[in-house]
Amino acid sequence: MTRHLLAAACITVLAACSADTSAGADSASPPPAAEAAPAMAGAARTIVLPAADGRPFVTEEVARFNEPWAMTFLPDGRLLVTEKPGTLKLFDPASGRSGAITGVPEVAYGGQGGLGDVVLHPGFADNGLVYISYAETGDGGAGGVVARARLQLDGDAGALHDLAVIWRQVPKVSGQGHYAHRIAFDGDGMLWITSGERQKFDPSQDMASNLGKVIRLHDDGSVPADNPFADQGGVAAQVWSLGHRNPLGLAFDADGRLWVHEMGPKNGDELNLIERGANYGYPVVSDGEHYDGRPIPDHATRPEFNAPKVVWTPVISPAGFVIYDGDRFADWRGNGFIGGLSSQALVRVAFDGDSAREVERYPMQTRIREVEQGPDGALWLLEDGGRGASGRMFRLLPASDADVPEA
Repeated sequence: MTRHLLAAACITVLAACSADTSAGADSASPPPAAEAAPAMAGAARTIVLPAADGRPFVTEEVARFNEPWAMTFLPDGRLLVTEKPGTLKLFDPASGRSGAITGVPEVAYGGQGGLGDVVLHPGFADNGLVYISYAETGDGGAGGVVARARLQLDGDAGALHDLAVIWRQVPKVSGQGHYAHRIAFDGDGMLWITSGERQKFDPSQDMASNLGKVIRLHDDGSVPADNPFADQGGVAAQVWSLGHRNPLGLAFDADGRLWVHEMGPKNGDELNLIERGANYGYPVVSDGEHYDGRPIPDHATRPEFNAPKVVWTPVISPAGFVIYDGDRFADWRGNGFIGGLSSQALVRVAFDGDSAREVERYPMQTRIREVEQGPDGALWLLEDGGRGASGRMFRLLPASDADVPEA
């Protein structure tokens, strides 16, 4: 990510915890929602969580959005923020101003579906390309898609031009869960997409489907000739790894290794090191069990499947993921940060080559949907807003770095 310093301190608004935004088995009851106060330019920063309860940082509230799902920083320090009902917002943390980005297609909003991820092309400064994921309806039901478009900004707003869908989940199925559709680029400019199994179980092992897979493509959506299953053709050629459930976060470490976390069934959330052509076993194996109580054999019973590097039982309900490489939290360089939904936490993970372990869990007192590293070296979070309700944007600063009194 290109780093630029923010021009000024963040503008904040008063708020309370959000309601639930998900549907299906991965949901958990959140705190009740409260109406948000309007943003006020020049307002004092609001510290919503002090450096306490094991948190070595203070948590600032920056803004509120309608069911925010993902965010990414632009080179000028502003952010693009997706709102699940189908709105893409441009937000300036230095001024507190926000506006809409037009040209977003209609999304299939409901359950876990709607507007999802947003990332910039590695060459965004030259080509202006932005990638979004969302759910769409069609023959057979609904499915996730990834589209790219050229972003044109105009003051506090902007528009997407020449939008084209470059990838679709196959097949479309009934239901509104487990789209996943997180997006990332690697150091070589390849596009990576997580594809959930849409709560249908078996597609994770079916190479005639790209559900329950990690996908690797060129930036235009074409299939690389060196993908592990390229010789099979069809959607199998898109696949880098299989046997996944609902992978909701992916990040590359400094050595180029790809780490993906996914929500397990009842218990058994996972953090996986993704390897070329590997099978991660779902639904044949899992360290969790089905929600109806039926057991699933543990990973240890089937060594031919890649086992997770970390398993969470009880679950954390992981969402959002970044591997930190900034200076503001110098001791955390190389650590991963995962948002927790049901756990209402920020989970810190340490890596040692091919291994990983949870090293700390910070209580956030609300469901965390998204985690990003800002150009200021701070960690930025999005609260999981419930249906029709707002969710807060937070900035985390080291306690020693905060120039405001602890609340």
